[in-house]
Amino acid sequence: MKRLAIFISLHLFLFLLVIAYQAQAQAEEEEWSIDRYETLSYARVSGEVTHGDNLNFWIRTQDNCEKVYNTFTVYTYEKPGDIKQLLDKNIPIKINGAEVTAKVQDISPFLMGYRVHLSLGSYPIKEYIYFLKEFYDEFQKYEIEIVDGLNFTASKYFDIRNNSWKLDKLVPSVLEANKLCREFSHKKL
Repeated sequence: MKRLAIFISLHLFLFLLVIAYQAQAQAEEEEWSIDRYETLSYARVSGEVTHGDNLNFWIRTQDNCEKVYNTFTVYTYEKPGDIKQLLDKNIPIKINGAEVTAKVQDISPFLMGYRVHLSLGSYPIKEYIYFLKEFYDEFQKYEIEIVDGLNFTASKYFDIRNNSWKLDKLVPSVLEANKLCREFSHKKL
């Protein structure tokens, strides 16, 4: 009888430990990093499929803190010999199913593969983040998928071709990064 009580207690303890871990993971799902580096500030959120893939919002003092550069990173384990030829090319993607392109800005060795940094463009801050927030609210997701295109086979370069990000805290996070930029810009004057 004592063994049964210990057995049940141990399983109950493990069950509660797993539940506590999942609750903590859910609470951390949408952690934004907001910081400044030299003459720019940024707001960044990690991906849900590949945690190390980030969706970034860069704000530069050179633009009077009025523009936001929207970029994202993709880690790939694929190592084709011609991956560097993608640099400065626009590759086909879908954002929530809508076909657009993203410009490859950087490709660097990372862990056992490559980290590819892609740009979605630069936009006036407030208009863009409020537009993006409405877009996110409409679909209840923000998902980017790298797709095949003319003379481009996505699976040759990317083993995981899609990721999604939670943007519930998009507006306050980017506005906080904008505030950091403006504070730094005023200190320089």
